[in-house]
Amino acid sequence: MRPSVSTAVTGGPGKPRTPASGLLLAGTSFKHEHFDVILAEGFSGGFFEVHAENYMGAGGPPHRMLGAIRADYPLSLHGVCMSIGGREALDKAHLDRFRLLVERYEPALVSEHLAWSSHAGTYLNDLLPLPYDRSTLDSVCAHIAQVQDAIRRPLLLENPATYVTFTTSTLSETDFLTEVVRRTGCRLLLDINNVFVSATNHGYSATRYLTDFPLHCVDEIHLAGHAEQMDSEAGLTLIDSHDRSVSAAVWALYEHVIENTGVTPTLIEWDSDLPAWTVLRAEARKAEQLLRNLTLTAMEGMSHDC
Repeated sequence: MRPSVSTAVTGGPGKPRTPASGLLLAGTSFKHEHFDVILAEGFSGGFFEVHAENYMGAGGPPHRMLGAIRADYPLSLHGVCMSIGGREALDKAHLDRFRLLVERYEPALVSEHLAWSSHAGTYLNDLLPLPYDRSTLDSVCAHIAQVQDAIRRPLLLENPATYVTFTTSTLSETDFLTEVVRRTGCRLLLDINNVFVSATNHGYSATRYLTDFPLHCVDEIHLAGHAEQMDSEAGLTLIDSHDRSVSAAVWALYEHVIENTGVTPTLIEWDSDLPAWTVLRAEARKAEQLLRNLTLTAMEGMSHDC
């Protein structure tokens, strides 16, 4: 039976916030290597995220697997190649394939990245940074409006992990995202690992960044692992690698965030060096427990108020 899902939320800053369906708490990336064990063992209360580009073919094994997963679990559809931040026009054929996936699987959440990933018709297989200025803002807002018109729902825009910045930027990343939401009505996907990676790489405070972030616009949270790389000139650089468990520092930031956002659907990303399903599920269960603890604490506070 396909569950009814919704991204509508209740509550406000510092209060429990749950999807209207009550289903979306914590989920994981769906990988075909885990398909059989997921069917056998189940993932009660969980949801799955897939990269849209992996399912843009007409049929075959990917769709058979995803159809079986979608029959029992909500989905988060995550685009990685729309090139929202690019200067060129969006690829209409790509956008149409994206729209058809939304219509086919009716995902609970639909998201893309604040990045560019193509040039002159060539996809670069990377999420590249952009300057935060008024010209870029106009372009990004126009692209988001085009996507939202196509899929007929708000798009969640994800903050990037970055390794370089632009001297031409005239807006902070948080101000840029706030303005994008104001102008387009889109929502945000807060990737806390990306915040930690970027803050470490550029030498600013992740906590201060989150203080400035429009948390009231966040409808989904991403958590992931990162790798450390030493450079003889730059020193320590963090890489958003998605190939290991979430770090203690990112978990700490997550607890800080949900104290302010309330209960928000949370996704564990793990895209390479895949562990056993039990390991990935345990990461999601950790996030779920933190969300449930938040709800219990809030309910206890309400009972004391009475």
